[in-house]
Amino acid sequence: MHLKFAPETETFRAHVRAWFETEFPKDIIAKYKAGEALTTADVRRSEMALGANGWLATAWPKEYGGPGWGIEEQYVFDEELERAGVPTVTPMGVIYVGPVLYTFGSDAQKARWLPGIRDGSVGWAQGYSEPGAGSDLASLEFSAVLKDGVYTLNGHKIWTSAAQHADWIFLLARTSRGEKKQEGISFICCPLDAPGVTVKPIISIDGAHALNEVLFEDVTVPEDCRIGEAGKGWTYSQYLLGFERTSYARIGGKRAMLRHVRGLASALPEGANERLIDDAGFAARLTQAEIAVDGLEMTVFRILSAQVSGGSVGDASSTVKILATETHQFITQLLLEAAGPFVGHRAPSAGSGPRDVASYLGGRAQSIYGGTNEIQKNIIARKVLGL
Repeated sequence: MHLKFAPETETFRAHVRAWFETEFPKDIIAKYKAGEALTTADVRRSEMALGANGWLATAWPKEYGGPGWGIEEQYVFDEELERAGVPTVTPMGVIYVGPVLYTFGSDAQKARWLPGIRDGSVGWAQGYSEPGAGSDLASLEFSAVLKDGVYTLNGHKIWTSAAQHADWIFLLARTSRGEKKQEGISFICCPLDAPGVTVKPIISIDGAHALNEVLFEDVTVPEDCRIGEAGKGWTYSQYLLGFERTSYARIGGKRAMLRHVRGLASALPEGANERLIDDAGFAARLTQAEIAVDGLEMTVFRILSAQVSGGSVGDASSTVKILATETHQFITQLLLEAAGPFVGHRAPSAGSGPRDVASYLGGRAQSIYGGTNEIQKNIIARKVLGL
């Protein structure tokens, strides 16, 4: 299956590809392709390079500083970014909190926070999960007590991605209690250098530092750090989660991984008598993975069409979350199988070795974070299928 874009979209693709080849910092691409950890300075420089060209907040409406692109242009841009080997944009600012801000925030809050998100100069983290509130996020106990126009924050957030690179964190906090546990939750922003905030690294199974614990002890922020109405944070979080779950698709990255798998499988390892691609079983599973990516791509286009009117992608984004994470895990299983015969020998394509193993190990968590796939199936059953 092959998508055909309009000639003007292909012209746009050529422009984007040329910019990445000639203008984007080559040292950052080299470091990222080699699987090396990016420093905060690397992340900021990468995203500010996109921001300086107006290409960081690519899905934002033009009235808030976005490029005003249609869905096809956004999609092609993401494909070319991944094709070029540019680091994935940290989603917490431009994809998650940005749309919440320009949809529900005050004019003062938009003026305060949107420019730094849009140009990449200010990093954000997301404070949702807690030790006792992961998939059952509405059970959170993180507290925000309001007195004399100031919130005092206390609690413990965990699995906080990119907090080591961030300047601000947006979080869900319980500001009151209602009949339902989803009631009384507010959406609050806090600077990560505020007194009483402690960020502790969590080193994952692949040896990477992507996750953190963030502890708050009597941290104070002014009331105008709350986005929208008090007690409406759950509503805003559900709006945000639609964008989060759709962002997992990363079609371009998955196609690049498939090309890498096929390259390994089509080569003849030293001392071997046959190529893995000649094994009928492996070849069939590789084809199955390619079909799965095609199917995911069609699903993304169908669901993202909801954004044409400027609305949320809604509960149907759970479909993308399930398909994207399971497809990624399937591809990385094939990747390890294809890379195995090259252990101790030079692989035929760049990116083999530790980075392949890291992709596999890191991908195990994809069906857990952002709401487990089991939870997503319940959402689809109840809210999409009406069961």
